[in-house]
This record gives sequence, C-alpha cells and structure tokens, in this order.
Amino acid sequence: MTPLWQQPGAAVAFWALFGLFAVGEGVMRLRSRLHQQDSTAVEPWSQVIVVVSILGGLLGGLGAASVGSADLRAGRWPVFVIGLVLMALGIFVRQWSIFTLGRFFTGGLRVSAQQPVIDTGPYRWVRHPSYSGLIIFFVGFGLALTNVISIAVLVIVPTVGLIARIHFEERALIASLGEPYRRYAAVHKRLIPGAW
Repeated sequence: MTPLWQQPGAAVAFWALFGLFAVGEGVMRLRSRLHQQDSTAVEPWSQVIVVVSILGGLLGGLGAASVGSADLRAGRWPVFVIGLVLMALGIFVRQWSIFTLGRFFTGGLRVSAQQPVIDTGPYRWVRHPSYSGLIIFFVGFGLALTNVISIAVLVIVPTVGLIARIHFEERALIASLGEPYRRYAAVHKRLIPGAW
C-alpha cells in the first residue's frame, strides 16, 4: 500500500507545504544575519541542540515512514488532511511570530540592548510562539506521514530540543531584559496558552 504522502495529488500538497516551510526558514536565516550586528550571541551551542533535534526528527520521521507495519490502516485520509492543516497552521504561527518580532527575531540565541518585551501578535498568548509553530508543524508532518512511529518521532524529538532551547533562551532574556520580561513571563505560558 503506497503511503498517501507519496501518491501523486497528495504528494504535491505535502511537499509544497514542506517546501514553503523550508523557504520560510531560509529567508528567516538570511534576515537574521542582516541584524546580527545589532545583537550579541548567547550560548551559541544551544542552536546545535535545536538543529540536531529538528533534523533528527525529520530524518527519523521520514525513515520510520518506511516501516509499513506501523502505517495507519484506518482513517488514513482524515489523518493525512489534518496533518496538512497542522503543517499550514504551524507555518503561519511561526511566520507570524517572526514578523511580529521583526529585526529582533534571530535564528540563533541573541540578545540586544534595544530589544523591548513584545506582547502583541501571537506573543499575547505565549512567550515562544515561534516554537509553538514549529511543534504544530512537526505534529502535522508526522500525522501526514500516517505512520505511528513517524508521528511519535516527530512529536517527541523536535519538542525535546525546543524545550531545552527555551530554558537557555529564558535565562538570556531575563538577564538582558530584566524585570519587564519577568512580569511578562509571570502572566504568559511558554508554548501552550493556559497550560505550559
């Protein structure tokens, strides 16, 4: 049985969304290099954790998708479509977060003396919506692969890396932004509104 994400029509939608995600990430990296002179790198090795967890999740999820015995047998099309919707939602949330922070958004962990605490856009609800967007995207990617192992890998591996990164980032933001960030953090959850 050919996986849905490899069937002609479905594959176009799946890979188009993945391509849109990749282009968005590439543009973000280029943009953040333009603004690096305005900021100071903090704990640059934490970026390695994020990259390894994301690449590990993607490669592990795609690799696991070849284990046919773990493919979903029932409800494949609804799960696939929900996956595509979550991929698109994740891209939207991630890009909205990047746009909202503007020049203060960087791919690496960097702080700037001019950076204010942003509490508009998706930052109204959570402190790290760009990471929420990534997690939503990877959950959707896993679901679109319609494979139980892929779903588990793509939910767990990138999320663990992003949670580790959040701890380093919060420490840097508190050190750089001080009391205004502490007040903001006291009333905003990290990734999921009202939960964590």
